[in-house]
Amino acid sequence: MPDIDMTVTANDGTPLAGTLTLPDSAGPHPAVLLLHGSGPLDRDGNTRRLPMNLGPSLAAALAAEGIATLRYDRRGADATPGTWRAAGFTGNRQDAADALLAVAAHPAVRPGAVAVVGHSEGALHAMALAARHDVRAVVLLAGYARPGEDALRWQARSIASSLPAPLRLLRRPLQAAGERALARIKQTRTDVARVAGLPINARWMREMLLHDTRDDLAAITAPVLAVTGAKDIQIDPADLDEIHRLVPGGAEVHRVPGLTHLLRQDPEHHTLRSYRRLLREPVDPGLLTLTATWLARRLDAAPHQTPAERRTTS
Repeated sequence: MPDIDMTVTANDGTPLAGTLTLPDSAGPHPAVLLLHGSGPLDRDGNTRRLPMNLGPSLAAALAAEGIATLRYDRRGADATPGTWRAAGFTGNRQDAADALLAVAAHPAVRPGAVAVVGHSEGALHAMALAARHDVRAVVLLAGYARPGEDALRWQARSIASSLPAPLRLLRRPLQAAGERALARIKQTRTDVARVAGLPINARWMREMLLHDTRDDLAAITAPVLAVTGAKDIQIDPADLDEIHRLVPGGAEVHRVPGLTHLLRQDPEHHTLRSYRRLLREPVDPGLLTLTATWLARRLDAAPHQTPAERRTTS
């Protein structure tokens, strides 16, 4: 399973440093563009405090099914230059579109056989790419079907309700503080602003709050697989029903028992405080298998075979 350094040149000239993982079998291969969640994430979906390690796990599962994977460092993360707080939501989407065109044009990739997989924020951009570009299939891991502000408010209520009982007593003052911060963000006009004394990616927030994913979902004609964990406290699992309703022809949806926003299973009571414990565990193998096998069928992928297996089937 060779990894190849691949740089995507964004439309403003920024080099997005990435990795193209190829199957061991002879190409050209179908391919997947992998889009991660929010923040200064590297190509593997990691920050120092939140090592998701989704990239290597999913790339290995896809390579075993004969599918290549491109993933890249966000602006201001690892080997990609820039400042992540100054990158807007629509700018992230444009970077994803540039990466999609780049992987589709790579000589190791089979023409017309490119899919998009997105997690969290990446799922929102995957919806947009599938609505606007020629993709063979799209996988949405923890994506929502509503305006961004509604999704943010649901997330705040969900996280608050998962807090220990003593902290839940502070729900009202915390909610009031959140409303003040939200109002301040909406009034900003700069890429980066200070809210409650902290620098935030204000342009990203303003654009995300206004973005309504339902428009993109209704414009997708490619096959869609949508997966959200039943224990996701950041994305409402009930949005799977709306995704299925909105996508023309319907989407295949899975609400996975025990699965969290981190794409790990949690058998215990799940809160934000569980994240550090869960990140010591691997990405859920069942999720990886579901994603890889579903994509293999849609992309007509040839799984990796050993020499003995090739002699048997030839």
